[in-house]
Amino acid sequence: MRILGIDPGSRLTGFGVVHVLSSGKISYVASGVVRIPAVALAERLKVIFDSIGEVIDSYRPEVLAVEKVFMARNADSALKLGQARAAAILAGVNRGLPVSEYTALQIKQALVGKGHAQKEQVKHMVKVLLELSGSPQADAADALACAICHVHHAQSARRTGALSPRYRARRSLRSLRVAP
Repeated sequence: MRILGIDPGSRLTGFGVVHVLSSGKISYVASGVVRIPAVALAERLKVIFDSIGEVIDSYRPEVLAVEKVFMARNADSALKLGQARAAAILAGVNRGLPVSEYTALQIKQALVGKGHAQKEQVKHMVKVLLELSGSPQADAADALACAICHVHHAQSARRTGALSPRYRARRSLRSLRVAP
């Protein structure tokens, strides 16, 4: 399975692609940062949409994992971040990718074991888990962390037999039906 992790931003959007081998080992495929020019917001969103689309076309991930928006101090910044997320998510959805979303707390917990870990700790764990020779850029490391978080969640769900919320909802609805 190949996962594309996204760390959205209206100025810098990080991406990271990992591949899960049949043994369960996670291997590094690619990472980078989309640098968005200082133009009107609509044009910045198009750059994010087009760039993430190119990454998807190049690396052919099967799943898109995106960091959820945290509540920023500035409402305007939070809105722009949400719109940047939407542009990245739409790039994946338009190409038929399922999307999973994770909070920063979930990502840190999955990589470091503590939900309130420092950014440097997360970056270090990305380097260790992917056996990288050097440290990736901050936004790319966050995107790789998001992808790794998705892998850990998917592996845990498989091991524990956890059902997806959609499947549970369908199963629950079926049990409510009255037999003729």
